[in-house]
Amino acid sequence: MPAEFCASSLTLYDKGLITMKTISQVARLTGISTRTLQYYDEIDLLKPSELTPSGYRLYNDEALQKLQQILFFKELDFKLGEIKVILEEPGFDKIKAFKNQKNLLKLKRDRIDKLIGLLGRLEKGEQCMSFKEFDLSEYIEALETFKNEKTDDVIKYWGSVEKFNEFIRKIRDDDGHMAELAIKQFGSIEKYTEAMKYNLEHFSELMEQANEIAERKDEILQHSDDLFTKLTSDMTRDITSEDIQSTVRDIIEFSQENNMGIDMGDGYWDMMIESYTHDTVREINDKKYGAGASDYIAAALRYYFHKEQPSE
Repeated sequence: MPAEFCASSLTLYDKGLITMKTISQVARLTGISTRTLQYYDEIDLLKPSELTPSGYRLYNDEALQKLQQILFFKELDFKLGEIKVILEEPGFDKIKAFKNQKNLLKLKRDRIDKLIGLLGRLEKGEQCMSFKEFDLSEYIEALETFKNEKTDDVIKYWGSVEKFNEFIRKIRDDDGHMAELAIKQFGSIEKYTEAMKYNLEHFSELMEQANEIAERKDEILQHSDDLFTKLTSDMTRDITSEDIQSTVRDIIEFSQENNMGIDMGDGYWDMMIESYTHDTVREINDKKYGAGASDYIAAALRYYFHKEQPSE
């Protein structure tokens, strides 16, 4: 899209007080062909503002603003059918759309920067791993299928198809990091994809369970807090002792009872253990349960799963 394309920048065809532009002038202004503009008219994506007595298409500033939106969405790889649905939504907010498009373009730019960086390392002869292990295309395909087959659920829980497309796009743009986390939690992309497919296939039931759990949120949080308070009440106790490990077992079983049967992956608890050593989480837990509590919880969990003794 030419940088100088701004809906208020040209006066091409005056009709009274309204500035109109012919299809050829719009084509020159935007860099897209007249045939493409004709096609947009045929599929009702962008209708001309009016026709001359001779049948020539004319476009006013409002039409150009809509065309600008279309080109932005195309730049973000939206399909024409998706763009049409978005623009026809009763609550479509142009300013909000501009902000979202700006954020998505930044994500796309960051992804391109990463690819340029990778090419730079390859040029220097550095060894880089295969990308096959990080291919999330099957998961993304499952999300697209879910969107097409369960549009009502998408709108109900994401607010709109546009927001769900943004969710998918963020996964695409950050697939390297997503794949790294997936492998860390599930052991492989294949296992992660299977788990996510199951969740999508049973999405409605899982959301119903989530709503039931939400109604018991205060009760669940209180019981969880009681368990961690019990675990950290005397941090001079040996984390390998039966009473400590029994409390850890209660914490894990309680967590499993309230995760709606979702497969969290073999590496889930290792990720949780690691999270307790992060500065922000450590600060929160130490403030709540006492100095050293977060590291104590991590050590108790680590011993439960790996029988790893705490370092002296």
